[in-house]
Amino acid sequence: MRRNNLDISADILQVAQEGAKKTQIVYKANLNFLIVKKYLNNLIEKDLMNKNDKHYFTTDKGRDFLMSYKKFSSVVRDLA
Repeated sequence: MRRNNLDISADILQVAQEGAKKTQIVYKANLNFLIVKKYLNNLIEKDLMNKNDKHYFTTDKGRDFLMSYKKFSSVVRDLA
């Protein structure tokens, strides 16, 4: 099954919760560098992530999004 934008964003935020370099995000989220760059810029712009040196971190707002996403996904799975 293909992942949508929310799935990909959630995967990236999950990987970066404790801090991660771009390469770690690429491999752990199973994405390529071009896609990750686009998503990282978007997530940073929306204050869901921040960058410190070469590491990316999920912000508090990003953690809130991730928690809501997991709850929503769980409900949707239960309906299917």
